[in-house]
Amino acid sequence: MAGPLLSDSFAVRAILRRPTTALDSEIEPWLACLGNPQALEEALTGMDAVIHLAGAVRGRRPEDFRLANVDAVRHLAAAAARQERPPAFLLVSSLAASQPQLSDYAASKRAGERALSAQPDLDWTIVRPPAVYGPGDVELRPMLRLLRRGLTVVPGNVRQRLSFLHVDDLVSAILRWLEDPARCRRRQFSIDDGAADGYDWPAITAAAGSSGKRTLVIPPYALMLAARMNVLLSRLRRRAPMLTPGKVRELLHDRWVGGDDRYGAVTGWRPRHNLASGMEQTLGGK
Repeated sequence: MAGPLLSDSFAVRAILRRPTTALDSEIEPWLACLGNPQALEEALTGMDAVIHLAGAVRGRRPEDFRLANVDAVRHLAAAAARQERPPAFLLVSSLAASQPQLSDYAASKRAGERALSAQPDLDWTIVRPPAVYGPGDVELRPMLRLLRRGLTVVPGNVRQRLSFLHVDDLVSAILRWLEDPARCRRRQFSIDDGAADGYDWPAITAAAGSSGKRTLVIPPYALMLAARMNVLLSRLRRRAPMLTPGKVRELLHDRWVGGDDRYGAVTGWRPRHNLASGMEQTLGGK
């Protein structure tokens, strides 16, 4: 995302939890703990806009998600509100926030949204993207590769409808917000690639250019058993797990479809990729 920002002549400051050498030389790094309100207040000095992209997606307890998904939003929003000229604030949340009862992750994303909207003196906007994919993705690319090779792996629910968004389109949506944040003041939007009512599994298979002759449906009980074992192993290894009972409930949910045209109507944003062109851009000939 930094490339488009820099090419559009923005002065960019990146708030980092730890040092890194991966930033473009034109980006100003700023080390600040997400749990330190004073450090965050200093980091926001002189800023016109804040884009909150940090988040935790792995964990076995509510506490594993709270710092990045709730407390960091609250502290960053409070720091922004205390500025002499408060910057506009964009929270990139998740479609999971629409179903907080399913998992600790989903509940934390909803709580983060509430923490932001509780700021009375801040011009905030919330966007909820669905599953985001693209080059460098480590979560969805394995599934996309299997689809390309002719194997459709369905995690438990063949009746699902799912929305997707290519990462380049998420970036372009953020850039549209930056052009005039006041248009979206104190509003929440769901965005996706524009596919009406999302995709069912045959449509996902077709988008991959696959014949779909081989389909593997993983039973819900097998997913839940694997999740519980994964949580037990994560305690021994002291690593945050991705597959948990909460994640299984997310995987089994019937409808992860939330996009509409409200954001486009307000900002003029339109996604460039549907799932077929997005997969091609992500995987190429792989």
